[in-house]
Amino acid sequence: TVIILFFAINILMDKIKNDKIFFNNSSSSLNLLNLDNDYIKKFWVGLMDGDGSIQVNHWLKKSLQYRLVIKLKYDILNFDMLNLIAKTIGGYVRIVKQDVIWVVNKKEDIEEIIKIFEEYPLLTSKKICQLNFLKTCLTKNSMDYYLNNRNNKYDNQRDILKAPFVTPSYFKEWLSGFVEAEGCFSLRKSNAHSFSIGQNDDIYLIEAIKLYFEASNAVRNSYGNFYALEIYKKEVLKKIITHCLNYPLLGEKKISFEKFSEKLNN
Repeated sequence: TVIILFFAINILMDKIKNDKIFFNNSSSSLNLLNLDNDYIKKFWVGLMDGDGSIQVNHWLKKSLQYRLVIKLKYDILNFDMLNLIAKTIGGYVRIVKQDVIWVVNKKEDIEEIIKIFEEYPLLTSKKICQLNFLKTCLTKNSMDYYLNNRNNKYDNQRDILKAPFVTPSYFKEWLSGFVEAEGCFSLRKSNAHSFSIGQNDDIYLIEAIKLYFEASNAVRNSYGNFYALEIYKKEVLKKIITHCLNYPLLGEKKISFEKFSEKLNN
């Protein structure tokens, strides 16, 4: 019995090493935040808008495959955050080389999870297009439709960009998820500390973030279709700090925020 048990443990340890199976750390600092499920869902929508992907693929042109994915650099805080999302929303988390990935690939689970977007809609134009394409493919369940339209999924993006943007009620929680994905807290020896955030195409979102933080500087179009807001003014930076304290970051970005907050408050 001892020999069999020892052999089984060795197999399990090899599997953990080779397949990157990890167990959730129940002592994670996220457990101390007492976050309710609604906060996590709204935060997740912002994270999906920044770092997520909504995919429709095919298997040998015989069946359609659907996936929701968030892929981040491996870090224990990112790992804990994605496990919290998996626990709250569904899906599973795996580590592949230097990345930690949250994945949902069961059709039934995806059909249930995307109902969250009905209550808290995506805000970036590309993710809206990806979701609309996935929903249409789910409804039609047609390989021909998928093959004929997979390269046209962004055809309506321009209409989204032209439409007036109305800041939703869940914007604050969404913004923290989006900052987790796209925000940058920068500390400099010159003390010209800054916060920056940017997005391709969606100037309306960056303008909404500027308005929310009451920043006075202009949104810059530094290259191509990329729009960015960089804030240096201390009184505005303190508003950003207050926001992130009230609507906490959950992943690796939390570390740079805490260093940033400590520096500005000294």
